Amino acid sequence: MTQTGGNARSRMLAPFAVRSFKFQFPADLLTSWAGEMEILILGWYILTATGSVLLLTVYGSLQYAGTLIAPIFGLAGDRLGHRNVLCAMRAVYASMACLMTVLAALHLQTPLIVMLIAAVVGMIRPSDLAMRNALVAETMPSDRLMAAVAVARTTIDSARVAGSLAGATLFALLGMAPAYAVIAGFYAAGFALTLGVGAPRPADLMARLSFWRDLREGIAYVWDTPASLAAMWLAFLVNITAFPLTLGLLPYVAREIYHVGQTGLGTLVASFALGALAGSVAVSIAGQAIRPARMMLIYTVVWYAMLLAFIHVPGIAGGRTMLILAGFAQSLSMVPMAVMLLHGAGARFRGRVMGVRMLAIYGLPMGLLAAGGLIGRFGFAATATAYCVTGLLLTGVIAARWRAALWPLDAPANAR
Repeated sequence: MTQTGGNARSRMLAPFAVRSFKFQFPADLLTSWAGEMEILILGWYILTATGSVLLLTVYGSLQYAGTLIAPIFGLAGDRLGHRNVLCAMRAVYASMACLMTVLAALHLQTPLIVMLIAAVVGMIRPSDLAMRNALVAETMPSDRLMAAVAVARTTIDSARVAGSLAGATLFALLGMAPAYAVIAGFYAAGFALTLGVGAPRPADLMARLSFWRDLREGIAYVWDTPASLAAMWLAFLVNITAFPLTLGLLPYVAREIYHVGQTGLGTLVASFALGALAGSVAVSIAGQAIRPARMMLIYTVVWYAMLLAFIHVPGIAGGRTMLILAGFAQSLSMVPMAVMLLHGAGARFRGRVMGVRMLAIYGLPMGLLAAGGLIGRFGFAATATAYCVTGLLLTGVIAARWRAALWPLDAPANAR
């Protein structure tokens, strides 16, 4: 192995020297795999059982029903401990998956029941990533934070590669009940491993400020910090215009544009995730050489450009290639954004800032619901193109409006 290759491997593996991360990584991995399998299986079930792209987008939107209360989860993490809150969330995932397994085994599942279960899980799922990142920042030395967040992100990206393919294959070969038994097992194992994550004890609750005052302080911090505020607007923008094309509408693209089944859908989801996984690995290797704010802006533009190519390239093979490139750009934009926010927030505001960051996910159900109606009227290509062009224009507006906070090399947001 060359010295360069050895150094790259050393940077990627450095977070695993921290005992807590040895538990958190497999816990996050299993939870992410279960979540991706669940979303793909139920999304396909809704589309085939109802034949409605609108109901598909409603189902996708329910996955993010809890975005408006994400800051409350962030505050709960700051007060009660991020590990404790994450354990409670994962216990709910496992319980709902067990319920769905029983219903599927008895052939009692219906689109309405699936929607109700999705709504329950959707109240807490949007806060999962925020809790993960806050817990990594809480337990990781600052010089390993960029690598740790990037490596942690691979749990999501690998789940979208392998989890989506595994979910599609299990569903096609064995049916819903056996596939859901696997999902429930993954969730339960993820919960058990999360119990082993070490974290500092939360401060005495009686010594803390009031709940609502704490929450207002977190929101005020974001509003008064230009780089954080710009990142929040950019996160909201990509959630309303970019993520819907790859997180909620791919079942429609697979069935109506490419005319393929569950396995074809799995390959589309996996293509985007494969690119994202490669991007996360690249960020973990680059580590402290990255200028977070600049990288966030540049690769957001690249992300939209690749999505535009995906929309218009002919054939599923070309579509998969463009999705790989779009996924790569997405990681090179979103991982530096998360690290920039965590560095700036410090220990006091870490959970609350990441909770406010999750508010931006509210743009995803908005974008999905709007797309459901627009596609029915104007078609997929026209709707998706409008989303990407709007995203590119508004990214330029954000970059210009907060240029002083985001672009100079000596700006705090670009600190290595």
